[in-house]
Amino acid sequence: MTIRLYDTSARQIRDFSPLIPGCVSIYLCGATVQAAPHIGHIRSGLNFDIMRRWFAYRGYDVTFVRNVTDIDDKIIAKAADQGRPWWAIGYENERAFNDGYAALGCLPPTVEPRATGHITEMVEMMRGLIERGHAYAAEGNVYFDVRSFPGYLQLSNQELDNLLQPSGEGETGKRDPRDFAMWKAAKEGEPSWETPWGRGRPGWHLECSAMAHKYLGESFDIHGGGLDLIFPHHENEIAQAKAFGDDFAAYWVHNAWVTLSGEKMSKSLGNSVLVSEMVKQWRPIVLRYYLGTPHYRSMIEYSPEALHEAEAAFARIEGFMQRVVELAGPVEPAAEVPLAFAEAMDDDLGVPQALAIVHTTVRQGNSALSADDKETAVARLAEVRAMLGVLGLDPLDEHWAGAATGRGGDLHGVVDSLVRMVLEQREGARGRKDYAAADAIRDQLQQSGLAIEDTPSGPRWTLS
Repeated sequence: MTIRLYDTSARQIRDFSPLIPGCVSIYLCGATVQAAPHIGHIRSGLNFDIMRRWFAYRGYDVTFVRNVTDIDDKIIAKAADQGRPWWAIGYENERAFNDGYAALGCLPPTVEPRATGHITEMVEMMRGLIERGHAYAAEGNVYFDVRSFPGYLQLSNQELDNLLQPSGEGETGKRDPRDFAMWKAAKEGEPSWETPWGRGRPGWHLECSAMAHKYLGESFDIHGGGLDLIFPHHENEIAQAKAFGDDFAAYWVHNAWVTLSGEKMSKSLGNSVLVSEMVKQWRPIVLRYYLGTPHYRSMIEYSPEALHEAEAAFARIEGFMQRVVELAGPVEPAAEVPLAFAEAMDDDLGVPQALAIVHTTVRQGNSALSADDKETAVARLAEVRAMLGVLGLDPLDEHWAGAATGRGGDLHGVVDSLVRMVLEQREGARGRKDYAAADAIRDQLQQSGLAIEDTPSGPRWTLS
């Protein structure tokens, strides 16, 4: 058994070899909390949640760090526009992100550090880089000297002479326009912290280098994030950390975007789809299926039609599971997933191929039900539960089953009682051989969004 992952730095799929046998350490660039999350943001957390679950299934002890960037230019600008404290905006949106992660079934991280809680670590890293000749202070700012680090731009495969380094307002005193800010001098009315080089606030890239060093040490296994972070963020993280003396990440794993009309889903483009609104329109487990089942390196083009297709596909899985439970009672997940499923997941987290095994197993289970083969149907359900559990998609799991105990679960019970009253009237019409009335009742239920299935034990309904 060998897990293989696509390593952006190597530009190829590599066998995963942990730094510490039996353990895996993961750092994921988390939320920048200037606004509530859209489904593109949550996709990254979801993809790495599946990675984490698979490592755990394979017996690894997983340390998963997902940071919160709670201070940056965008948060400060939003605070000024709204006339609110910067920390209030950050905390409000941090909670919105955590609500989104939880709604879609993401496991909480081992630790979730905030940037503003690690100013001391950032100052220590800057001091070390200045002493080693890799950084310099100028007019209250501290910059990283990119020419001092020979390995700069290897991750993004760019040429330094052609580089256009993004710069923010107030970044004065640079020796080279390609140098990037590690620390930004204080401005009137903006948050700031004291340092040996004057008051100011951290640059985005420094935050992650310092937090990864604190929680995962000089070296760790996997650094993750979206494709858009490769440059400048991850490139600059590498420069800071390695120039400081860390080995940093052994593997770099990047997830693709959710797009809309061919463009990356982004607040700046005005095309974001907020998670808080999406969960009102779609069941969260269906959203997880939609966002989590494409390969993590494949773009997802958002459309309501695609979500309807995901909903229908997941309904087929749920329908099979419900029928077996009705026939045989509760069924525990199998101790192991099928070999073909495991092989797909080991091969760069091949969720689409693994999901094909799930659907094949569901079809086999349905065939067993049709043949009144209860034993085989139960065995297939146990396998399906094991596979869905790895993907965080088992509707019988406590997380999703618990969601049915709230108001939605109460409403389901009410609807069930009402539908059964109508179905009794339909059965009465059929008993009187008034098939026109029976068909009319069925059609009305279908128009209301319910699917009726006649079974040997009586009619049953599901959402169509």
